[in-house]
Amino acid sequence: MSWASACGLLLVLASLACTPSEARKKEEARTTVRTFFTALPSGDCQVLGPLLATGGSAKPCEDTIRELREHGLELVEVLDAVVDGRDPNAVLVRAKLARDGVVRAEPFILRVERQDGGWKLRL
Repeated sequence: MSWASACGLLLVLASLACTPSEARKKEEARTTVRTFFTALPSGDCQVLGPLLATGGSAKPCEDTIRELREHGLELVEVLDAVVDGRDPNAVLVRAKLARDGVVRAEPFILRVERQDGGWKLRL
């Protein structure tokens, strides 16, 4: 095998090795969004708090949940997810949400970040 062929094979193997990691990140982010919105009606910050990102401009769980419930937000469907090109520990999840029972025409982009060993929704 020539040096060029060996390098080409190495590149293919390296790209294949990255694929499951990205697929796993995207699936975990989609699951976080589904889990959060499934638990949202309970308003229980013991359950919801660990699913929310902290730091930066993040509000306390109670404030975030109150605002979401006041607007009647609910998940209709997770459409897709992509790893954020700026941060490999963040995934952008496109999702259809309803507000007070009316499905919004344009999907929301929800940012899910890896923090403290888990995936957290930044709202």
